[in-house]
Amino acid sequence: MHYKRQLAIVSLLTLLAATAAADPGPMVLWYEQPAEKWVEANPIGNGRLGAMVFGGTESERIQFNDDTLWFGEPHDYSHKGAARHLPEIRKLLFEGKQGDAQSLAGREFMSVPLRQPPYQPCGDLKLDFPGHADVTGYRRELDIDRAVSTVTYKVGDVTYTREVFASNPDDVIVVRVSADKPGKVTFTATLDTVHEQKSVAAAGANQLVLRGQVRKEAGRFGKVTENPLRFEARVQVATDGGSLDVTKDGIEVKDADVATLVLATATNYVNFEDTSGDPARRCAETLKAVDAKSFEQLRNAHVADHRKLFRRVVLDLGTTDKVNRPTDKRIKDFAADDDPQLAAVYFQFGRYLMIAASRPGSQPMSLQGLWNESLNPPWECKYTVNINTEMNYWPTEPCNLAECHLPLFDALEELAVSGARVAKEHYNARGWVLHHNFDLWRGTAPINASNHGIWPTGGAWLCQHLWWHYEFGSDKEFLARQGYPIMKQAALFFVDYLVEDPRNDKGWLISGPSNSPEQGGLVMGPTMDHQIIRNLFSNVIEASRVLGVDEDLRKQLTEMRAKIAPNQIGQHGQLQEWLEDVDNPGNHHRHTSHLWGLHPGNEINPATPELFDAARVSLMQRGDGGTGWSKAWKINFWARLLDGDHSYLMLSSLIATGTYPNMFDAHPPFQIDGNFGGTSGITEMLLQSQNGTIDLLPALPAVWPAGNVTGLCARGGVEVDIAWKDGRAARVVLRAKRDGKHRLQAPKGQQIDGPETIELKAGQTYEVKLK
Repeated sequence: MHYKRQLAIVSLLTLLAATAAADPGPMVLWYEQPAEKWVEANPIGNGRLGAMVFGGTESERIQFNDDTLWFGEPHDYSHKGAARHLPEIRKLLFEGKQGDAQSLAGREFMSVPLRQPPYQPCGDLKLDFPGHADVTGYRRELDIDRAVSTVTYKVGDVTYTREVFASNPDDVIVVRVSADKPGKVTFTATLDTVHEQKSVAAAGANQLVLRGQVRKEAGRFGKVTENPLRFEARVQVATDGGSLDVTKDGIEVKDADVATLVLATATNYVNFEDTSGDPARRCAETLKAVDAKSFEQLRNAHVADHRKLFRRVVLDLGTTDKVNRPTDKRIKDFAADDDPQLAAVYFQFGRYLMIAASRPGSQPMSLQGLWNESLNPPWECKYTVNINTEMNYWPTEPCNLAECHLPLFDALEELAVSGARVAKEHYNARGWVLHHNFDLWRGTAPINASNHGIWPTGGAWLCQHLWWHYEFGSDKEFLARQGYPIMKQAALFFVDYLVEDPRNDKGWLISGPSNSPEQGGLVMGPTMDHQIIRNLFSNVIEASRVLGVDEDLRKQLTEMRAKIAPNQIGQHGQLQEWLEDVDNPGNHHRHTSHLWGLHPGNEINPATPELFDAARVSLMQRGDGGTGWSKAWKINFWARLLDGDHSYLMLSSLIATGTYPNMFDAHPPFQIDGNFGGTSGITEMLLQSQNGTIDLLPALPAVWPAGNVTGLCARGGVEVDIAWKDGRAARVVLRAKRDGKHRLQAPKGQQIDGPETIELKAGQTYEVKLK
């Protein structure tokens, strides 16, 4: 009996240990001090509204954004008559007169005006707490599982707590200030903005209103705005106990038990062609809708909404005692420490940012996602589409956040309208075109300078995301309604745009004028363009088959695709970046554009061994340095090359040297793309499905010998759970969202113990046997 009791205890301990091992650890970023710099503050967001929470004790700053507050107004950026100069630009490039071609293009082919305007900050909500300069027990945290930022500290024997979140269901930012003793909550709340044209006024017994307008002066943005955007921010305060007094200078709360602040913002933006909205009415309606709701109701609805998305995927890479250290110190020491749980937090932080910054009905994420405090942010904080915007959205489908893709697709519908004007004016072509940037007003013409601004494949690249949404979700209604029409029109542009290369007798179709981002100047036939256009044609061909439409176009695209200049291997064994074999092995440029066919494309893969090896040579030549997003892209490249250890090397470098204390990506300065590239790269190490197979643990690094992930998605509408031990898959489960067939690829050194191709019905669960 005694022996059996011991055995039962051992079994129970074993079960508890196994359960603990499956715990991914706390999904919390925490700090021992308030944020001094913007890149130390905690980001929150509901897709449309974003805020940065600094966590000060004597003075709290909550800097907030509205995703439709930009400089500018509705505008057609096309350069009238530009198409007249296209033949001459091409002729000069074919003759090797690059400088002359760039000069002519700079005068006659560029956007009007030459630059696009910046995303703008909205305002600051400040809370001033008298007597809170000296505190003890301070802790500031961001719980990414709840999407709540919390600050706690003690003044004397009173513990104060502040909770802040941005609610998507109620479209507001909520702040709660409480103390563990009655009558101890006293503060003054104020609203302010960096915009010069502003006013603040009391509204009723418990509201403060900030009204403002974006400046008219264009500065370096090339034009005076006649009808700049207007905005309003309105904060409403409710207290339990104490008193509340509202003046134009602020809301003063005295001796309350608890205070709850609700912030709403709006602009007069309706869409890229309409600014007739009423921000005052919008704010009033938003606050009226939540007026009767308690703080607990607001918080519960917010947390449930967030977790519905966030908890679809769980990643456990193991936990060490490093979880007890502040996040900023863990980031700094990541390269030297064994801290796999921080890598899991980093992965999930990317998903957190996606949920916070891109929700149905919002604008897509810009260079800084949703967050910006500057009137003149780096690169205008707009949408750069020669890598950055696309990288923002790489994790959506495989990381089970397909809904977060929708704002990008809504923007593409608008870009197809403005891009059609540019296609006609600049190229005398059908369809639509987007160069390397767009803004809130959906500018698609080439900007900045001809040597890098003329790059016509931005829209074609973004169309890949439409196809991915179909591949992962198998939603034919989406494909017919939104995906295929946009893709088809993008393809028609290239039907008219591609030209036969007269410099040889091979009959190759090439792109140009264009460039290989962002180096080498204006050329004919950069490799990246050809890879993107082939991918677009392939996706349109397949989509037309799925929908049973446009047979003639399908035939035409098939014939043209075969004639597009193929990938070339150069004298150093490298994949050539241009048609000419001029790559410099010592070039360590941040862009590695010619490897697009490896990732996010898939035409370079193990089934094309010579190109696969050439891509590896090019990647080795570029080196392991670069900006934050450049390192993030290399995580994905090395995962596609099936080298998990090198992929992890890049991840380690990205976290340790390319990440700010709040876990934002450091370009530097801050660009959010690297966060999503890092999340995507971790996903690619664990699961790939781009080559017609579900590839299990294709690039598992040695530093993660055991772990498990649940809820990742593969093409074909299937969720995948994988548990592994000693570097080998121990359990794999598939859950089908749609009917379909799936071909399986076992991890290296293992085999599928059963059929390699399986057919599943929607709702069916299937456990893959391995040996």
